[in-house]
Amino acid sequence: SQQRVIRQALANARLSTADVDAVEAHGTGTTLGDPIEAQALLATYGQDRVEPLLLGSIKSNIGHTQAAAGVAGVIKMVLAMRHGLVPATLHVDEPSPHVDWSAGAVTLATEPMPWPETGRPRRAAVSSFGISGTNAHAIIEQAPAATPARPERRRTTLPGLVAADAVPLPVSARSARALRDQAARLRDHLAERPDLDLVDLGHSLATGRAHHPYRQVVVAADRDDALAGLATLVEADHHASVGDGTPKVVFVFPGQGSQWAGMALDLLDSSPVFRSRMEECAAELSRLTDWSIEDVLRGAPDAPAMDRVDVVQPLLFSVMVSLAEVWKACGVRPDAVIGHSQGEIAAACAAGALTLPDAMRLVVARSRGLLAISGLGGMVSVPLSAADTAQLIEPWADTLSVAALNGASVTVVSGDAPSVTELLATCAERGIRARQIAVDYASHCGHVEAVREDLAGALGMIESHPTEVAFHSTVTGELVDTTELDADYWYRNLREPVRLAPVVDALIAAGYRTFVEVSPHPVLKVVVQDALDRAAADPDQPSAAGQPGVVVGSLRRDENGPREILAALGGLYTAGVPVDWAALFAGSGATRVDLPTYAFQRERFWPEAATWRAGDVSGAGLAAPGHPLLGAAVRLAGDGGVVLTGRLSVSTHPWLADHVVSGSVVVPGTALVELV
Repeated sequence: SQQRVIRQALANARLSTADVDAVEAHGTGTTLGDPIEAQALLATYGQDRVEPLLLGSIKSNIGHTQAAAGVAGVIKMVLAMRHGLVPATLHVDEPSPHVDWSAGAVTLATEPMPWPETGRPRRAAVSSFGISGTNAHAIIEQAPAATPARPERRRTTLPGLVAADAVPLPVSARSARALRDQAARLRDHLAERPDLDLVDLGHSLATGRAHHPYRQVVVAADRDDALAGLATLVEADHHASVGDGTPKVVFVFPGQGSQWAGMALDLLDSSPVFRSRMEECAAELSRLTDWSIEDVLRGAPDAPAMDRVDVVQPLLFSVMVSLAEVWKACGVRPDAVIGHSQGEIAAACAAGALTLPDAMRLVVARSRGLLAISGLGGMVSVPLSAADTAQLIEPWADTLSVAALNGASVTVVSGDAPSVTELLATCAERGIRARQIAVDYASHCGHVEAVREDLAGALGMIESHPTEVAFHSTVTGELVDTTELDADYWYRNLREPVRLAPVVDALIAAGYRTFVEVSPHPVLKVVVQDALDRAAADPDQPSAAGQPGVVVGSLRRDENGPREILAALGGLYTAGVPVDWAALFAGSGATRVDLPTYAFQRERFWPEAATWRAGDVSGAGLAAPGHPLLGAAVRLAGDGGVVLTGRLSVSTHPWLADHVVSGSVVVPGTALVELV
């Protein structure tokens, strides 16, 4: 049996008996067990080898450690391999005469012996026996040599992003208190190791630890950032659990308004994922226009102005669909998409309903249609509900109309330029903080009807495709089949009001709690968060009660783009969204480093024994029979017999001490009669 276990262990390790240099035997000095074990080793490891097998047992050094005997042998062999020396087996006067030592090449290590030099990694085997001879045989191998030193300058990566200039440090635990304690351990661990590389630390935390329900992420540019961020986690009063299941994610694509000079240039310069998609967009755009995306972003002298509608809309589309690719490469994929006005084209493309060539052709045709009605109208954002806004613009019913329902108290109005000016003046008189939108056209109103035929001719046939990603239309306000996104739909997308608010409310009611605004600057984040907060406080939506949800942006005006994405990824991870951490650190050269152990909370779950009283063995699961001399009465099954159990001592029945015979307490006869 022992030979079979040894041969099975060697087969599992894909090794021969000659590949193992030393064996740590179970050996306990018994005249029966030791010869059997030695004979098994001689019959296996002792055959067909050049160097003899070195044999020893740690029990000669520290005695039998019972259940820890096997692991003690492992520790001994690990240290022996590290030092290149097999320790002596003590208290051996002579090898056991009950063993035929000539049957194989096995040598008892009766004195310290140098580990044999074989030109390959050192290997040892450890045997451990249990009751009745049940045994285990483990083979361990010398660790590989240390890897060469890495280049000094290393940074984290988004997928293919070579210069994030910051490191995400994910921390998680199974309770809020444990999360704080874990952050404290990590802070102290980092503070005590000035040479610890942040990239290695982030990689080890992200890919080498389980991800528990209570989560936070510190995004740090340097050690001071990391220590300060971890200290903040330690001092935080509240950390929420991600709950059960994986959150459903919605990608939100806004319309015009999120653009800014130089937007996403840091991603264009550093992220192959982002740049690759932008180059695809530029190639499609070059077939339709005479200007370059990169020239406009970098402000080249001969580039057109970004504020031209036929420039900014294709530019925004390109940035948004490229950001969507970065999110997907980070492991964040949408379950649903929504778009505001022109953002619906980006949403359809990101979901796979439109090919990039069709989507770009659509964006260009749409923006040129708006160019044809530029200078005739305007748009105003009013901080009122749609109903109140409709009532406000009644005096201009023929020239103004509701263009977008953005939120519960955010509505957009569009129409003739003179009427827009009058509306702004009226709002100022009434103390309504209306804001004119920086456009000189009026979309989502009757002005668009003037370009319907031209737009239809420019669009031609639009081929749309089915997709597994849910497409919630802000034209119809409902979930739509993406195969129905034809040229007529895209005309309606420009002509009819944008029903963003009812679509967001419907998504929340359907269980969506996680929204990602895919844009150069968040413009819809506030209204989506407001919808989530209202749903969480609404008693008529029990599924949303107490679940405020999360909304993150992608980039932010004049901020470091890669760092903003890392921070947003941290927010999603904290909310329970799966993140592909391995992809983030791919190509960084990061290696695993030691981390502090988990901050167990040491809660006691053992049942506490009740204080024992005379005549009470309820701690054993029995009810007391109600007699001062009995602890329990158990009726036997079958024959009707009864077992009566009690305990008598001078501590439980002090009166026994009154009956002493020749200096010894004796149970009195009356007590014996009582027992009978």
